[in-house]
Amino acid sequence: MSVEPHKHCPVCGTPIPLNEKACSPDCEAVLNKRQNQMKRNQKLIYVLLVVFIIVWLYFVVIK
Repeated sequence: MSVEPHKHCPVCGTPIPLNEKACSPDCEAVLNKRQNQMKRNQKLIYVLLVVFIIVWLYFVVIK
């Protein structure tokens, strides 16, 4: 007894075919929202890192 090749929906865990991204339009919307939040958070981290480096350089050069 073998199982057909498949993967699981990243949102709800339902088995889906290998070529599908999510099991339903609702899960796909949730997945897209999560991806957009991750991109936004990643950009925020980069901006904060740059600001931190600029402030650090300011204090190193001035003092």
